[in-house]
Amino acid sequence: MTWKTLDDMDLKGKRVLTRVDINVPIKDGEVTDTTRIERIAATVQDILSRGGKPVLLAHFGRPKGERLEDMSLQPLIPAIETVIGTPVVFAADCIGEAAATVVDGLADGSVALLENTRFHPGEEKNDAALAAEMAKLGDIYCNDAFSAAHRAHASTEALARLLPACAGRLMQAELSALEAALGSPERPVVAVVGGAKVSTKLDLLGNLVAKVDTLVIGGGMANTFLAAQGLDVGKSLCEHEMTGTAAEIVVKAREAGCTILLPKDVVVAREFAANAENQTVAAEACPADAMILDAGPEAVEAITEAIRAAKTLIWNGPLGAFEIEPFDRATNAAARFAAERSANGLLVSVAGGGDTVAALNKAGAANDFSYISTAGGAFLEWMEGKTLPGVAALG
Repeated sequence: MTWKTLDDMDLKGKRVLTRVDINVPIKDGEVTDTTRIERIAATVQDILSRGGKPVLLAHFGRPKGERLEDMSLQPLIPAIETVIGTPVVFAADCIGEAAATVVDGLADGSVALLENTRFHPGEEKNDAALAAEMAKLGDIYCNDAFSAAHRAHASTEALARLLPACAGRLMQAELSALEAALGSPERPVVAVVGGAKVSTKLDLLGNLVAKVDTLVIGGGMANTFLAAQGLDVGKSLCEHEMTGTAAEIVVKAREAGCTILLPKDVVVAREFAANAENQTVAAEACPADAMILDAGPEAVEAITEAIRAAKTLIWNGPLGAFEIEPFDRATNAAARFAAERSANGLLVSVAGGGDTVAALNKAGAANDFSYISTAGGAFLEWMEGKTLPGVAALG
């Protein structure tokens, strides 16, 4: 699909209602991680440089339509001002007189931050009347919150249909990266999908086998696929009730010409603990009293060879229990290899969702991936082939 960007808009003198995701962690009234604020800086600074007036709309936490003091956006102002480098004026509501007074009085070069959209019950109900009240505050709508684009809320979907709408720089980068990875990728395409449960990623796996050339399955999910082949996985995390579904996915992959890579060897231990006594065994030789906690060196070699042959890589989820050593080795090795290929211009690599960012950061590989998505649910739903309401509304 096509969508407009800030480049398509005349921003001079315009009030730009900018939906952002600044749902950041706070401790003792201070922001402890400014990553999401840093991600919106390019959009806000671009609007300012072109004479526009950024009016930020955002949610924070889950107040469920109630005005809760501990979920106010006001404490975020010092962090936003530091990152963006410009004054931020706060409005105690996102609609009505309180908001209009701040927006109407906004000086050139300043930013307005409106109070938590979820303080209104109509936000999560995608209420048209609430969206219409928000629309009164702006001339242009800019959505820079890809991570909230899978929700049809008043500030992400209904509002986009009431004003000239475009994607912000972060949204534009996310959509461009995902289009490059799944829409019209350079082949061969490899997808690495890890994590604990097959049941949470059924739609994802079903969509990927029809779109990629090789699907690497790791983590606890791999145990379910190994069990589906009749292998004993001992005390490993495994959804035995999902083995039939796993077998169906294998058949679907075969019909689509997609190769599924499961570990030929695994690292097993008797306890889930850092530096637990462990051994590497063939996948079919897991002891009955042990659990599989990582892919083995032979499996890693097969994964890196698949990545070496690929032009495009999609990564979602770790290959093992990456949080504790030494069961982070497979994830680290494969991630670092992919990062090196990406840094050398040999691979387009897109990663995101769940524990993925943490795993790649721990491996020291994140900075060299072509694109890391900070969106969880939205990233997964896009990869599942679903339509995201917040994106569709921009078309």
